[in-house]
Amino acid sequence: MVFSSAVFLFIFLPTVFLIYRVLPGMRSRNMFLACASVVFFSFGQLVYVPIFLGSVLINYISGLLLMKHLGRKRLILAAAVILNLGILCFFKYTDFIIGNINAVAGSDIDRLGLALPIGISFYTFQGLSYTIDVSRDPSEGTKSFSKLLLYISFFPQLIAGPIVKYHDISLQIDERTLSPEETANGIRRFIAGLSKKLLIANAAGYIADRVFNNSLFADHRLAWLGAVCYMIQIYYDFSGYSDMAIGIGHMFGFTIHENFLHPYGADSMTVFWRRWHISLSTWFREYLYIPLGGNRRGKLRTAINRIIVFFCTGLWHGANWTFVVWGLGHGLLTSLENLGIIPVKKLQKNLLGRILCRIYVLLAVTLLFVIFRADSLSVSWQYISAMFSCGTLTNGAYTLATLLSPAACVTLAFAVILAGNIPEAVSQRLGGTKLLSGAIPYCISVVLLALCIMSLSGGGFNPFIYFQF
Repeated sequence: MVFSSAVFLFIFLPTVFLIYRVLPGMRSRNMFLACASVVFFSFGQLVYVPIFLGSVLINYISGLLLMKHLGRKRLILAAAVILNLGILCFFKYTDFIIGNINAVAGSDIDRLGLALPIGISFYTFQGLSYTIDVSRDPSEGTKSFSKLLLYISFFPQLIAGPIVKYHDISLQIDERTLSPEETANGIRRFIAGLSKKLLIANAAGYIADRVFNNSLFADHRLAWLGAVCYMIQIYYDFSGYSDMAIGIGHMFGFTIHENFLHPYGADSMTVFWRRWHISLSTWFREYLYIPLGGNRRGKLRTAINRIIVFFCTGLWHGANWTFVVWGLGHGLLTSLENLGIIPVKKLQKNLLGRILCRIYVLLAVTLLFVIFRADSLSVSWQYISAMFSCGTLTNGAYTLATLLSPAACVTLAFAVILAGNIPEAVSQRLGGTKLLSGAIPYCISVVLLALCIMSLSGGGFNPFIYFQF
């Protein structure tokens, strides 16, 4: 079940919200939310509910043991990490490993063909963060299984994040307020995210899929269009989902941290990763980069640590060499910036340099997302080669005109404007004025919701990219 589906919008969310609001006491509300979240997970993947609950149980028992047996915490932590990552690797990477063995050894080992449990990468990392944090400070653990279940299973962030740490939300599980103002803000934030997904990401994704899936990228004009549209799609798809998760969290009294801060407005790849998928990059920084030594052992060792982290980041996204190369590409560029080989800090001292930095970031992100999106490394090479060639198709101009309809052009123009820092700058300039604090934002939300409902009723193109992760 995805947030942008009619079942979720008109049945699941209103039902859960209304029952939640009439229940007395925080304990009963927490129990209900945990049960509702398990139902949400089981929708369409009932067979994997035991796997999910088993993952929660592993981290719960590990936390209890870590709180009691401090002398054996390394052994307990190692066992918890192996079990968590073992489940993730079995479902996500077994066929990838078999395929590579077959390719290298010329063998013919049958693949398992297992369906990937929805959200397994996200809830595995949340469980791991809890266990690791308890191993560092036993006071951060909980003896209540229901609280840990709610923390890991809370449906707004269950299948696509943001990745939340237990200590950031533990106090809210015990005590939180449900004011009308916070609920209203949550609903508006949810509608904003839903609009990103249905009105922008889907429109850009339709064009991107047409180009990528039909080899239209042989025409360099269509290749650039498809690459830019995919870059727009993945940002609005994922940031829109994060907005919806944050909004629903507010509706139930929870505060979930921001996951995107206008990453396409970054002037270096290092800054890009401070703004893109913040919860994931924070997770890798705290639980992998810093334990490896971080930036404390010289620039060369720092560069190696970055490469390791981005290799894991790429592999986390999917069992394909395209994801690995995508991650390594980001790791290489951020390392070169840190070493001063790519002199972004010097360039940022004047206007022309800052413009060049913006162009460099957008170009690098676009090309790396082509690799991310392609079915294989060979296809990504063909695609990027076509982007920088003069190749055209006989019907290329007609196809380009067809894809870039007036509605599509308006949508893409809005997407470009909203992706940068312009909305944030306007919001800061108008902050505290009646224009933003009055009825106008609510009117805009109503209009956007109506447009989203019309989009859903049309039954058109409505994929969700991060379902595969």
